[in-house]
Amino acid sequence: MWWPHARHHIRPLLPKECFRMNINTALPSRPSSTRRGRLGRLAVVGAAAASGVLLLAGPASAHVSVQPGTAEKGGYSTISIKVPNEKDNASTVKLELDLDPKHPLVSVMPQAVPGWDVKVEKTKLDKPVQMHGKSIDEAVTKVVWTGGKIEPGRFQQFPLSVGQLPTDADELVFKALQTYSDDDVVRWIDPSKPGGEEPEHPAPVLKLVDKAPAGGKADGADEKNGKDATTQAAASDDDGGSSDTTARVLGIVGIVVGVAGVAFGVLAGRRRTAA
Repeated sequence: MWWPHARHHIRPLLPKECFRMNINTALPSRPSSTRRGRLGRLAVVGAAAASGVLLLAGPASAHVSVQPGTAEKGGYSTISIKVPNEKDNASTVKLELDLDPKHPLVSVMPQAVPGWDVKVEKTKLDKPVQMHGKSIDEAVTKVVWTGGKIEPGRFQQFPLSVGQLPTDADELVFKALQTYSDDDVVRWIDPSKPGGEEPEHPAPVLKLVDKAPAGGKADGADEKNGKDATTQAAASDDDGGSSDTTARVLGIVGIVVGVAGVAFGVLAGRRRTAA
Protein backbone atom coordinates (compact mmCIF):
# COMPACT_ATOMS: atom_id res chain seq x y z
CA MET A 1 0.00 0.00 0.00
CA TRP A 2 1.29 3.42 -0.85
CA TRP A 3 1.13 6.23 1.62
CA PRO A 4 1.02 9.55 -0.07
CA HIS A 5 2.46 11.52 2.87
CA ALA A 6 5.42 9.19 3.71
CA ARG A 7 7.89 11.20 1.62
CA HIS A 8 7.49 14.10 4.04
CA HIS A 9 8.90 12.02 6.93
CA ILE A 10 11.93 10.30 5.24
CA ARG A 11 14.83 12.24 3.74
CA PRO A 12 18.44 11.29 2.79
CA LEU A 13 21.32 12.40 5.01
CA LEU A 14 23.33 15.41 3.90
CA PRO A 15 27.10 14.95 3.14
CA LYS A 16 28.12 16.98 6.21
CA GLU A 17 26.05 14.74 8.46
CA CYS A 18 27.59 11.58 6.94
CA PHE A 19 31.08 12.94 7.59
CA ARG A 20 30.23 13.76 11.18
CA MET A 21 28.85 10.26 11.75
CA ASN A 22 31.98 8.59 10.31
CA ILE A 23 34.28 10.70 12.47
CA ASN A 24 32.35 9.91 15.64
CA THR A 25 32.31 6.15 14.98
CA ALA A 26 35.87 5.72 13.55
CA LEU A 27 37.98 7.48 16.20
CA PRO A 28 38.95 5.33 19.21
CA SER A 29 38.43 6.57 22.68
CA ARG A 30 41.28 8.68 24.05
CA PRO A 31 43.27 6.81 26.70
CA SER A 32 42.72 8.14 30.16
CA SER A 33 45.42 10.08 32.01
CA THR A 34 45.61 7.21 34.51
CA ARG A 35 46.49 4.72 31.77
CA ARG A 36 49.10 7.02 30.27
CA GLY A 37 50.68 7.50 33.70
CA ARG A 38 50.79 3.74 34.24
CA LEU A 39 52.56 3.18 30.90
CA GLY A 40 55.11 5.87 31.72
CA ARG A 41 55.81 4.37 35.13
CA LEU A 42 56.31 0.89 33.63
CA ALA A 43 58.90 2.29 31.19
CA VAL A 44 60.76 4.01 34.04
CA VAL A 45 60.71 0.83 36.12
CA GLY A 46 62.15 -1.16 33.20
CA ALA A 47 65.01 1.28 32.72
CA ALA A 48 65.72 1.37 36.46
CA ALA A 49 65.82 -2.43 36.62
CA ALA A 50 68.33 -2.54 33.77
CA SER A 51 70.54 0.01 35.51
CA GLY A 52 70.40 -1.95 38.75
CA VAL A 53 71.45 -5.20 37.09
CA LEU A 54 74.34 -3.51 35.30
CA LEU A 55 75.51 -1.97 38.57
CA LEU A 56 75.46 -5.41 40.16
CA ALA A 57 77.49 -6.82 37.26
CA GLY A 58 80.25 -4.26 37.72
CA PRO A 59 81.59 -5.37 41.15
CA ALA A 60 81.59 -8.98 39.98
CA SER A 61 84.68 -8.33 37.92
CA ALA A 62 87.88 -9.59 39.63
CA HIS A 63 90.89 -7.64 40.87
CA VAL A 64 94.59 -8.47 40.65
CA SER A 65 95.06 -11.10 43.34
CA VAL A 66 97.31 -13.86 44.72
CA GLN A 67 96.23 -17.46 44.08
CA PRO A 68 95.97 -19.40 46.32
CA GLY A 69 95.40 -16.80 49.00
CA THR A 70 97.23 -18.61 51.82
CA ALA A 71 100.64 -20.20 52.44
CA GLU A 72 102.46 -21.77 55.37
CA LYS A 73 104.75 -19.67 57.55
CA GLY A 74 108.43 -20.51 57.31
CA GLY A 75 108.00 -22.64 54.20
CA TYR A 76 108.13 -22.36 50.43
CA SER A 77 105.10 -21.97 48.20
CA THR A 78 104.16 -21.69 44.56
CA ILE A 79 101.74 -18.84 44.05
CA SER A 80 100.27 -17.15 41.00
CA ILE A 81 99.48 -13.51 40.41
CA LYS A 82 96.11 -13.48 38.69
CA VAL A 83 95.64 -10.47 36.40
CA PRO A 84 92.24 -9.93 34.74
CA ASN A 85 91.81 -7.42 31.91
CA GLU A 86 89.01 -5.13 33.06
CA LYS A 87 88.87 -2.86 30.01
CA ASP A 88 86.74 -3.38 26.91
CA ASN A 89 88.89 -1.30 24.54
CA ALA A 90 92.49 -1.98 25.64
CA SER A 91 94.79 -4.92 26.46
CA THR A 92 97.11 -5.42 29.42
CA VAL A 93 100.71 -5.22 28.17
CA LYS A 94 102.77 -4.97 31.38
CA LEU A 95 102.67 -6.10 35.00
CA GLU A 96 105.02 -4.77 37.66
CA LEU A 97 104.98 -6.51 41.04
CA ASP A 98 106.67 -4.98 44.11
CA LEU A 99 107.35 -7.38 46.97
CA ASP A 100 106.83 -6.52 50.62
CA PRO A 101 109.98 -4.62 51.70
CA LYS A 102 109.29 -5.36 55.38
CA HIS A 103 109.70 -9.09 54.79
CA PRO A 104 112.28 -9.70 52.03
CA LEU A 105 112.25 -13.01 50.20
CA VAL A 106 115.65 -14.36 49.22
CA SER A 107 114.20 -16.91 46.80
CA VAL A 108 111.76 -15.75 44.12
CA MET A 109 111.71 -17.78 40.91
CA PRO A 110 109.17 -16.94 38.17
CA GLN A 111 107.78 -19.68 35.97
CA ALA A 112 107.95 -19.03 32.25
CA VAL A 113 104.72 -17.69 30.75
CA PRO A 114 104.41 -18.14 26.96
CA GLY A 115 104.59 -14.83 25.13
CA TRP A 116 105.88 -12.87 28.13
CA ASP A 117 109.37 -11.70 29.12
CA VAL A 118 110.20 -11.53 32.82
CA LYS A 119 112.78 -9.48 34.69
CA VAL A 120 113.71 -9.99 38.34
CA GLU A 121 115.24 -7.10 40.28
CA LYS A 122 117.21 -7.52 43.52
CA THR A 123 118.17 -5.08 46.26
CA LYS A 124 120.90 -5.18 48.90
CA LEU A 125 119.65 -6.06 52.36
CA ASP A 126 120.46 -3.86 55.32
CA LYS A 127 121.09 -7.00 57.33
CA PRO A 128 122.21 -10.28 55.71
CA VAL A 129 120.14 -13.40 56.38
CA GLN A 130 121.19 -17.01 56.73
CA MET A 131 119.80 -19.52 54.24
CA HIS A 132 120.94 -23.14 53.92
CA GLY A 133 124.16 -22.31 55.71
CA LYS A 134 124.92 -19.33 53.46
CA SER A 135 124.82 -15.61 54.17
CA ILE A 136 122.48 -13.83 51.77
CA ASP A 137 122.86 -10.06 51.45
CA GLU A 138 120.31 -9.37 48.71
CA ALA A 139 116.67 -10.20 48.00
CA VAL A 140 114.18 -9.89 45.16
CA THR A 141 112.14 -6.70 45.47
CA LYS A 142 110.48 -6.45 42.07
CA VAL A 143 109.31 -8.69 39.20
CA VAL A 144 108.27 -7.23 35.85
CA TRP A 145 106.46 -9.01 32.99
CA THR A 146 106.38 -7.42 29.52
CA GLY A 147 106.01 -8.35 25.85
CA GLY A 148 102.74 -10.23 26.15
CA LYS A 149 99.12 -9.20 25.91
CA ILE A 150 95.95 -9.91 27.89
CA GLU A 151 92.97 -9.28 25.64
CA PRO A 152 89.67 -7.76 26.88
CA GLY A 153 87.56 -10.34 28.68
CA ARG A 154 90.59 -12.54 29.47
CA PHE A 155 92.99 -13.01 32.39
CA GLN A 156 96.51 -14.37 32.86
CA GLN A 157 98.30 -16.26 35.64
CA PHE A 158 101.93 -15.37 36.50
CA PRO A 159 103.35 -18.19 38.71
CA LEU A 160 106.12 -17.58 41.27
CA SER A 161 107.97 -19.93 43.59
CA VAL A 162 108.66 -17.93 46.76
CA GLY A 163 110.42 -18.56 50.08
CA GLN A 164 111.47 -18.74 52.72
CA LEU A 165 108.25 -17.18 53.98
CA PRO A 166 108.49 -15.19 57.23
CA THR A 167 107.39 -16.67 60.55
CA ASP A 168 106.79 -13.33 62.27
CA ALA A 169 104.05 -12.02 59.96
CA ASP A 170 100.45 -12.92 59.20
CA GLU A 171 100.47 -11.69 55.61
CA LEU A 172 102.61 -10.47 52.74
CA VAL A 173 101.38 -7.45 50.81
CA PHE A 174 102.29 -7.13 47.14
CA LYS A 175 101.82 -3.95 45.13
CA ALA A 176 101.01 -4.33 41.44
CA LEU A 177 101.00 -1.85 38.57
CA GLN A 178 98.92 -2.93 35.57
CA THR A 179 99.68 -1.10 32.31
CA TYR A 180 97.23 -1.10 29.39
CA SER A 181 97.87 -0.62 25.67
CA ASP A 182 96.30 2.85 25.87
CA ASP A 183 99.04 3.87 28.40
CA ASP A 184 96.61 3.80 31.32
CA VAL A 185 98.22 2.47 34.52
CA VAL A 186 96.06 0.94 37.25
CA ARG A 187 97.81 0.94 40.63
CA TRP A 188 96.74 -1.99 42.80
CA ILE A 189 98.35 -0.61 45.94
CA ASP A 190 95.53 0.37 48.32
CA PRO A 191 95.73 -1.33 51.75
CA SER A 192 92.73 -3.32 52.95
CA LYS A 193 91.51 -2.79 56.51
CA PRO A 194 90.00 -5.75 58.42
CA GLY A 195 86.25 -5.28 58.68
CA GLY A 196 86.38 -2.14 56.54
CA GLU A 197 85.09 -1.40 53.08
CA GLU A 198 87.17 -2.81 50.24
CA PRO A 199 89.22 -0.10 48.51
CA GLU A 200 88.83 0.58 44.81
CA HIS A 201 92.22 -0.91 43.90
CA PRO A 202 93.25 -3.27 46.74
CA ALA A 203 96.81 -4.55 46.86
CA PRO A 204 97.18 -8.33 46.43
CA VAL A 205 97.67 -10.08 49.78
CA LEU A 206 99.07 -13.51 50.67
CA LYS A 207 97.79 -14.70 54.06
CA LEU A 208 100.32 -16.66 56.14
CA VAL A 209 99.07 -19.49 58.36
CA ASP A 210 100.76 -21.51 61.09
CA LYS A 211 102.50 -24.72 60.19
CA ALA A 212 100.14 -27.68 60.06
CA PRO A 213 100.59 -30.62 62.46
CA ALA A 214 102.74 -33.55 61.38
CA GLY A 215 101.18 -35.45 58.51
CA GLY A 216 99.35 -32.45 57.08
CA LYS A 217 100.06 -29.18 55.30
CA ALA A 218 98.51 -25.74 55.40
CA ASP A 219 96.31 -24.72 52.50
CA GLY A 220 98.38 -23.70 49.50
CA ALA A 221 101.77 -24.68 51.04
CA ASP A 222 104.35 -26.65 49.06
CA GLU A 223 107.46 -28.60 50.02
CA LYS A 224 110.86 -26.84 50.02
CA ASN A 225 111.54 -27.51 46.37
CA GLY A 226 107.93 -26.59 45.46
CA LYS A 227 105.66 -28.18 42.91
CA ASP A 228 104.77 -27.23 39.41
CA ALA A 229 102.11 -24.49 39.35
CA THR A 230 100.02 -26.15 36.67
CA THR A 231 97.53 -27.87 39.01
CA GLN A 232 97.04 -24.78 41.17
CA ALA A 233 96.70 -22.52 38.16
CA ALA A 234 94.09 -24.82 36.63
CA ALA A 235 92.01 -24.80 39.83
CA SER A 236 92.31 -21.03 40.05
CA ASP A 237 91.35 -20.74 36.39
CA ASP A 238 88.10 -22.56 37.16
CA ASP A 239 87.32 -20.10 39.97
CA GLY A 240 88.18 -17.14 37.78
CA GLY A 241 86.12 -18.53 34.91
CA SER A 242 83.06 -18.86 37.18
CA SER A 243 83.44 -15.25 38.37
CA ASP A 244 83.89 -13.94 34.84
CA THR A 245 80.90 -15.99 33.59
CA THR A 246 78.71 -14.61 36.38
CA ALA A 247 79.68 -11.06 35.46
CA ARG A 248 78.93 -11.68 31.77
CA VAL A 249 75.53 -13.29 32.54
CA LEU A 250 74.51 -10.37 34.75
CA GLY A 251 75.62 -7.94 32.08
CA ILE A 252 73.59 -9.71 29.38
CA VAL A 253 70.49 -9.84 31.58
CA GLY A 254 70.86 -6.13 32.29
CA ILE A 255 71.11 -5.32 28.60
CA VAL A 256 68.01 -7.40 27.76
CA VAL A 257 65.97 -5.78 30.53
CA GLY A 258 67.17 -2.34 29.49
CA VAL A 259 66.22 -2.88 25.85
CA ALA A 260 62.79 -4.15 26.90
CA GLY A 261 62.25 -1.10 29.11
CA VAL A 262 63.28 1.34 26.39
CA ALA A 263 61.08 -0.42 23.80
CA PHE A 264 58.13 -0.30 26.14
CA GLY A 265 58.71 3.40 26.73
CA VAL A 266 58.86 4.10 22.99
CA LEU A 267 55.66 2.13 22.42
CA ALA A 268 53.89 4.04 25.19
CA GLY A 269 55.08 7.32 23.65
CA ARG A 270 53.74 6.36 20.24
CA ARG A 271 50.36 5.49 21.71
CA ARG A 272 50.18 8.87 23.43
CA THR A 273 51.13 10.64 20.18
CA ALA A 274 48.52 8.72 18.18
CA ALA A 275 45.97 9.57 20.81
